Amino acid sequence: MDIEPNADALALCIVGELSIVRAAELQALLLADPPPHTIDLSGVTECDSAGLQLLMAAKQAALKEGRPLQLLAHSPAVLEVFELLNLAATFNDPLVMEARK
Repeated sequence: MDIEPNADALALCIVGELSIVRAAELQALLLADPPPHTIDLSGVTECDSAGLQLLMAAKQAALKEGRPLQLLAHSPAVLEVFELLNLAATFNDPLVMEARK
């Protein structure tokens, strides 16, 4: 997991588990000062309720502070949780979900 500055904002790329096992470490990064403006979820291999709570807390903090926060490149593990709990609209980010066969 790393934080990459870009021209306009900070980007956070999460690699590995987005879970209770890493909750404290991830919380410090997601709610850092300055906070990330984008979070790349392409490397997330597992997402549990603690990870989901962290994403929701980061989104709520961004809304409260009137700043952008966009989730990008949702991994299959993240998509599975978002789809199961019908949360795509909660984060208001573009998702690509394959049609069920």
